[in-house]
Amino acid sequence: MVLARAPYMEWARSRPRPDVDLAGSNLLACALDDLPGAREALELEGESPDGYLPLVEAIANRYGVEPDHVATAGGCSGANFLTCAALLDSGDEVLIERPAYDPLVAAAKMVGADVSFFERRFEEGYAVDSGRVAGALTSRTRLVILSNPHNPSGVLASEDSLEEIARVAEAAGIHVLVDEVYLDAVADGGRKPAATRSAVFISTSSLTKSYGLASLRCGWALASRQIARRIRRARDVVDVWSPIPSDRLSVVAFRNLDTLAARAHGLVATNAALVEGFLLRRPDLECVPSRATIAFPRFSDGRDAGLFADRLFAQHRIAVAPGSFFDSPAHFRLSFGGSTEKLRRGLASIARCLDPTSSGL
Repeated sequence: MVLARAPYMEWARSRPRPDVDLAGSNLLACALDDLPGAREALELEGESPDGYLPLVEAIANRYGVEPDHVATAGGCSGANFLTCAALLDSGDEVLIERPAYDPLVAAAKMVGADVSFFERRFEEGYAVDSGRVAGALTSRTRLVILSNPHNPSGVLASEDSLEEIARVAEAAGIHVLVDEVYLDAVADGGRKPAATRSAVFISTSSLTKSYGLASLRCGWALASRQIARRIRRARDVVDVWSPIPSDRLSVVAFRNLDTLAARAHGLVATNAALVEGFLLRRPDLECVPSRATIAFPRFSDGRDAGLFADRLFAQHRIAVAPGSFFDSPAHFRLSFGGSTEKLRRGLASIARCLDPTSSGL
């Protein structure tokens, strides 16, 4: 068996540490004191045979589903992998968006599935085209995978496009995995998880990208009762259950989720305005507007952004993610969920790297 690889994640883990990291896309991390009651909740005892029940109930209450529609996991990536393990057999086909976050591709390959792609195009604002999805399905397709907001562009799929995807999937008798890890960071989105729209959808998410709690590794899948049960049984094979201290702290996080969301939305609004203003002043860059904490600009002249990313790091110790990891070599992914001060420094350095005579912002 050939090990499925996720080149972006390998690069993210092994790259030298930058002074300003605009490549990784976690929200600015919370401290323990940001969670009232967290210190009191820290205990080692407990068990979670089908997920830690207080956490399962907290997730269900937050998203308006019954607890038996929830399966917990180690982060959103863990939920994505468990979903693939629960639904796919070796030789099944999975249809995945492109550009794509490469752990989504690797998860399908890891369980022996064959992967094909449908395009989300810059020229179309990275919209999800249901006709393109339908045209790419084959008799072996068992699962469609997409992200919403889209990783790497941050584009939010329209309500109509999700309804159309549901109709396509229902007609084909397949499921659609929607990675929604950035969805709660959309301040005025008002979007419910896709899994609440139709039983064909499986929504995955975590406390990482929208709440600044990456270290808790609290992830979940929302699905029909039958699919959620299969995901829980897949977890029996992988890691049984999550660490109890993490689950206990995650419950505390859900009690404070509105406060954490307000913190995130204020930070993202400030940072998004900085990024938007910066891009408007750069005729050498073009970018589809983002609704998440990531943007995916490309060089107007089509040059290789990887060379620019290398030079930016070498000269200024600023990191961005080369678009080659997303099959888009003229692009780079710019993350802005972190410190506003560091973002300002990073954008000023990008300007100086692009135009050595520039004084920055």
